[in-house]
Amino acid sequence: MDIRTLPAQERDIYNKIKNSYQLTFDKLKVGGKTLRLLKIADIEEFLAGKDPFANVSEFPFWVKLWEAAMVLSYVMSSLPEPKGKRVLELGAGLGAPGLAAAAAGFDVTISDYEDIIMDFQKVSAAASGLHDIKFAHIDWLNPPELAPFDVLAGAEILFREEFFAPLLNVFNKYLKPDGFIYLAHDARRKSLPLFLEQAKKNFDITLNKQVIKKADKTITIIVNRLSRKKK
Repeated sequence: MDIRTLPAQERDIYNKIKNSYQLTFDKLKVGGKTLRLLKIADIEEFLAGKDPFANVSEFPFWVKLWEAAMVLSYVMSSLPEPKGKRVLELGAGLGAPGLAAAAAGFDVTISDYEDIIMDFQKVSAAASGLHDIKFAHIDWLNPPELAPFDVLAGAEILFREEFFAPLLNVFNKYLKPDGFIYLAHDARRKSLPLFLEQAKKNFDITLNKQVIKKADKTITIIVNRLSRKKK
């Protein structure tokens, strides 16, 4: 990626981030388009052995392109009739699903809770040739007022039980009555069934599995679709 081709604002953001991290771009091909995702170059050194399944409160989930985010990106790119529909990606991290939705023609808002994460997302959007994406700082404990969305999406966002109730409140606050929520998580994520048990009180939930072969590992990703129960 030639950084000189970025618009001036995103190029300035990139140079600011570069003062703190060594950077690289991941490529993800989705729906015939190539997304360029800015990320920290040496993730293993940055993580220093942190385990995303053991110490969830200490793990910086935003630094990695998760298999669940890749699967959700493919899901978003294949959703029908994108024109005029609004998508919100929650806890977006590197933002791949939101970028994929934007590339497919949706009106996309990508959100997270730290400015540094959103700086990465803004550079990735520009590097991917996507210039109409909105970015929102969303604290699940105190979510701002936003117009409702047709689709909410999140990959690997269910890792702390104390955030289950706030997240369900976010769902209720931002989802249109006839909208859908798409969640993607590694099947090893122990918090997923606990969250779905709470969510099923107000949402109908479907489940699909996607198996990924990676090196010598088999990774199962669970994709859930939630819609409001009919009253």
